Amino acid sequence: MYYSTGKPKIPRNPWNNGKLTGQKPPLLPKHVWAIRTRLQLGERVRDLALFNLAIDSKLRGCDVVSLKVEDVAPHGYAINRATVRQRKTGRPVKFEITEHTRQAIDDYLLTKEKNPNDFMFTGKRGPSRNLTTRQYARLVSQWISGIGLDASQFGTHSLRRTKATLIYRRTGNLRAVQLLLGHTKIESTVRYLGVEVDDALDIAEKVDV
Repeated sequence: MYYSTGKPKIPRNPWNNGKLTGQKPPLLPKHVWAIRTRLQLGERVRDLALFNLAIDSKLRGCDVVSLKVEDVAPHGYAINRATVRQRKTGRPVKFEITEHTRQAIDDYLLTKEKNPNDFMFTGKRGPSRNLTTRQYARLVSQWISGIGLDASQFGTHSLRRTKATLIYRRTGNLRAVQLLLGHTKIESTVRYLGVEVDDALDIAEKVDV
């Protein structure tokens, strides 16, 4: 049996008070290039490598900040394809590293003395500690607002969804996107991309048996 302590309860604001919740939209290609250009002009070498890698990898924020040098540049320079084990599912996922992303990674590594087992991206906690998901989210907000968009409308998942959504829109191949995102069920990919019945019908109409 529990008894009241007689102390008045202090109302607590929910963590999402005043914030827009729900699925964040992906970036459009013009937004991606606007952010890249801005980071290049500002000579923000680390941020450019982080942004490009987040777009290419399609990883969750927790996996992006946990990347180590050996994951993407085991020999001191960026590789074409990488494999990372997801923290949420424990399943490995493969992703491509495009030429401009490889260049950004190589340029960034030239400015740092990093060992293969070091974290790729570090923050204010020191060179041995990886960037936190909160710090990453703040950077994403800066990048978004820096090109004139409303940062509250986007988030780290916007970067994860960007290339996946573009691939789906161009190919209609849900299975390919499922593999790239590391989803265990195709239904998760459908919900994640916001696939509607009209999308499915458009795909079906292109197939003649």
